[in-house]
Amino acid sequence: MVIVENLEKVRKIARDCPQDVVLVAATKTQSKETIDEFKKLAPEFILGENRVQELVEKYDARYVWHFIGRLQTNKVKYIVDKVSLIHSLDRLDLAKEIEKQAKKHGKVQDCLVEVNIGGEESKGGIAPENLFDFVETLKSYEHLRIVGIMSVLPNLEDKAELNKLYERLKNIYDELKTKKQQNLDVKYLSAGMTNDFEIAIKHGANMIRLGRLLFGERIATK
Repeated sequence: MVIVENLEKVRKIARDCPQDVVLVAATKTQSKETIDEFKKLAPEFILGENRVQELVEKYDARYVWHFIGRLQTNKVKYIVDKVSLIHSLDRLDLAKEIEKQAKKHGKVQDCLVEVNIGGEESKGGIAPENLFDFVETLKSYEHLRIVGIMSVLPNLEDKAELNKLYERLKNIYDELKTKKQQNLDVKYLSAGMTNDFEIAIKHGANMIRLGRLLFGERIATK
């Protein structure tokens, strides 16, 4: 079920902020029927899937899809022909596989580098201090294009600390935008989910990923 009043709230917040915001609906555990219903109500949203198997099962070429979850290297081949953007590039072996599979399909795969801004061991992502060296190592990859960064911030009750992390993330994004590299075209700061998307937008995020806010609590899966 789509929560229509929340959809209108998100639209208003995005409309009122100074930057254009790309809206991504996180479709994890949602059925094809729910997704179709949602797209009728909100055609401007891109669909973001966390799991490769679910993406393959739900994939509909009528819609634009992003992959927003942790991506295993051996699963790249199943999605590279289906997604316009991969949000979670965070290691060299994954970059090599994306380059390999994108070349097979004759495409340049847009990616965001995931940054672990909170330094959480439970989450993927490049440490902020390693980001620029990592991007530099990808400069010869002709079928992979870095179009920005993504981060999943800690779930903090201390809003002052959360704001500091968002400020740091925005500074990193701004600095990356100044870097010149053939396969670098930095446009997106993907940050902010149901719990913190308003703070993310305030700090310059121009791509947000929303799940529970749009669909309610997720259905439990094994």
